[in-house]
Amino acid sequence: MQRGFLSQYFEGVAIKRLSAVEVNTSVSNQHEFNGSKPLRNLFGEDRISHEARFLWLAGENEGFSCEGHLTWYDARENHPTRTEYRLYFKSNDVMDQAREADMLIVAKRPDGEIYMILVPSGSTLESQLLWLFGVDQVSFNFNFQAIEDGHDPEVDFAVRYILEEMGIVIEEHDSDYLGAILEPFLDGGFPSTSVFSDLARRTIRDVSPYEEPDQTLLKWIEQEEKLFKRLERHIVAKRLETGFLDDGNTDVEGFIQFSLSVHNRRKSRVGYALENHLEEIFKAHNLTYSRTAVTENKSKPDFLFPHINNYRDMTFPESRLTMLGVKSTCKDRWRQVLAEANRINNKHLFTLEPGISENQTDEMQANHLQLVLPKRLHDTYKPRQQSWLIDLSSFIQLAKERQ
Repeated sequence: MQRGFLSQYFEGVAIKRLSAVEVNTSVSNQHEFNGSKPLRNLFGEDRISHEARFLWLAGENEGFSCEGHLTWYDARENHPTRTEYRLYFKSNDVMDQAREADMLIVAKRPDGEIYMILVPSGSTLESQLLWLFGVDQVSFNFNFQAIEDGHDPEVDFAVRYILEEMGIVIEEHDSDYLGAILEPFLDGGFPSTSVFSDLARRTIRDVSPYEEPDQTLLKWIEQEEKLFKRLERHIVAKRLETGFLDDGNTDVEGFIQFSLSVHNRRKSRVGYALENHLEEIFKAHNLTYSRTAVTENKSKPDFLFPHINNYRDMTFPESRLTMLGVKSTCKDRWRQVLAEANRINNKHLFTLEPGISENQTDEMQANHLQLVLPKRLHDTYKPRQQSWLIDLSSFIQLAKERQ
């Protein structure tokens, strides 16, 4: 195990596509997989029986998890020469979602915990997990991938993003340093997003928004994410200590409202933070722009170049107009950008989401939407997709030329 690398979170994985006989209850009621060599590499030779975490990862607000039971055993353990290993699981809500050709990942963590991860075929999450675990092709037979002795990427922005999609908490190694930065805010509530974004930028060194805009943006975003989660833990812990009581009774509704506020703050803050950091980079490059200016049907594109006045001037050439939508994660919400800024046919969308599926990027291209993301995240996409992607530096150059 290496701290700060994927091996800190997983020892190895076995990956396959599910066949009809494994998912169709009208064909079979089996709840087990044949113990092929890849599974034996993962579990070994001894009988194992314990709880496991089952995950159904199916896009924004659609995934869920449950606890389940697994048994790894040799069905012919008393036979003198033959073995017949099997991985048995009890029926549960996650595995009931399985369809033929969906991807199943059996993943073992360093503490022995087993994750059973089910992902829809052809989805973005499938692309992201295959990249994370360094697997190119998936068949209807298990394929084993060791982590530490094989594919063991550093936990950078992309790895962190995918691990968090699985609900895995990332350990921070610079907690004392982060605590010192946040000390002025510990006795109050959350500062505004603009204040917090400025704090992240001021506490990161060795960056250059002009010379290295792609790398700088990711460092700013990573720093703000670390600071936010550190402060969030502090504020939430203090609130939980006070408890949730209403006239001496447990205030369930109060607790639910507090939980929702925490969740909503997380979601809204990331988008605003990304826009704030992009704006600072555009300023460093002396770009002129309008942020969230109103266009047709009360739409508010995140950024218009060179200016909203140029957009409203019908004599200004459309070929010199540029629109950039900003979404930290695309999911299915990228289509919202298509309805903004009608004068601009070929639109741009900036995102931080790694490994979006080919189905989605093909649809973006068909709708004249160009995806923009930091150069370091391009490697999470397949080669055919990478030839179409552009990075932040290239987008800035395009806006400058049109300006």
